[in-house]
Amino acid sequence: MAEEQVPSPVAGFLQKEFYVIFTKPAAPMEEMRKLMPAHLERQLELEEKGILFAAGPLFDAVADPAKRPGTGMIVIRASSQEEAEEIAAEDPLHKAGLRTFEVKTWKVNEGSYSVTVKYSDQSMEIA
Repeated sequence: MAEEQVPSPVAGFLQKEFYVIFTKPAAPMEEMRKLMPAHLERQLELEEKGILFAAGPLFDAVADPAKRPGTGMIVIRASSQEEAEEIAAEDPLHKAGLRTFEVKTWKVNEGSYSVTVKYSDQSMEIA
């Protein structure tokens, strides 16, 4: 009698690939501040094009509120590691050598998020 095939628990997982750009300061904040508007404009451009999934600073679990974060994380959609590297290299802070970056592939398997949209006041909440 043949053994029945038991479905793998990962068979239905999302398995969607994103690319995570970890960016770290390579210069004092005073120098980076000059290009921060251009960096943020680039982030908004990537968001508008549907490339940027999420971005923001990383903090230690017990963060000193007076201490600014050093490492940032930018999650993007790209067709390959090479394309993700090219996107990261075009950030004005990276181009100027004021921040360094490393790109890693992130395969999303599990998790969830919720979005609530209220028609009455046109508000929304992401949980």
